[in-house]
Amino acid sequence: MPFSDPHHPLSKPENLRRAIHAAGVALWSWNVTDDRFSMDERAFDLWGLEKSSKVTFEDLSAHIHPADRDRVRAAFTATRGIVGAYEIDFRIIVREEIRWVSARGLGDDAALHQGQMFGIFLDVTGRKQAEEGHELLAGEMSHRVKNLLTIAMGLTNITSRSTTTAKEMAGELTGRLAALGRAHDLVRPLASDQGTAALLGDLLTVLLSPYEDLGAFRGRIRVAVPRMGVGENAATALSLIVHELATNSLKYGALSIDTGILDLSGTTDDHDVTLVWTERGGPAVESPDGAEGYGSKLIRRSVAVQLGGTISYDWSNEGVVVMLKLRGEKLAL
Repeated sequence: MPFSDPHHPLSKPENLRRAIHAAGVALWSWNVTDDRFSMDERAFDLWGLEKSSKVTFEDLSAHIHPADRDRVRAAFTATRGIVGAYEIDFRIIVREEIRWVSARGLGDDAALHQGQMFGIFLDVTGRKQAEEGHELLAGEMSHRVKNLLTIAMGLTNITSRSTTTAKEMAGELTGRLAALGRAHDLVRPLASDQGTAALLGDLLTVLLSPYEDLGAFRGRIRVAVPRMGVGENAATALSLIVHELATNSLKYGALSIDTGILDLSGTTDDHDVTLVWTERGGPAVESPDGAEGYGSKLIRRSVAVQLGGTISYDWSNEGVVVMLKLRGEKLAL
């Protein structure tokens, strides 16, 4: 035995206790005959109990999280039939705090000494919280990837039906996906009363900035909206809507002429938001005839389903005016 040497540092009981304390180990013994637990001071602190010589398994069970209680009881009963080491992780409730505890020991009655089973408790709360955080992150990433794939497939389907050549489809699809990318770059936490993803004005300005560079002068695109935050889902929907409107304007409206002007303004009323898209200085426009295009269907569906609002068009000779009425609580999502 390595500690049979009386000069070995760990042969001294006080040094062994120091090593156990440094490792954060709490000691326990369980008398399987009368169901009594004996624990050291660290174990009582871990469980949030007053030190006592009369602690039963049921006393400890009362502090185990209800969702884990039956499992732990069954596991401890089964330890007498387990040959070798065992480990059980479970939650306990200490006042209003939830802690994770790992109980470890040797099973089988052959491991009993004078009718007692011995083991340790470890506080593994930090490790469990880290594992839960990784699981949540992995789940969130999976959810986002699935959403992005769904959006990409939907955009591909819509774009394939609204274009006539592969080159035209590639250009429009790339533009739509790029709009999503620009919106995603803006997603970040904001103050609790401002939404969760981006400021509305920042989002709209970034989405429209590529079209500003296509004009003959700076400042032909003006954005003046209330200072408010929007959530991630709303940012995605708005990015698609703005891109569709800007693409149409680039093809047929004010942005198709170097000197055309686009004004995007907004107002709030009882937490709801109205955005007005006004084009001036472009070619004369007319109300489209025939069935609604896929791009228009995409906008209308995004406004109604994701933003709980409505969209209307005024096809005036001076340029189209688009009015979006959006629900405030939907913008925060």
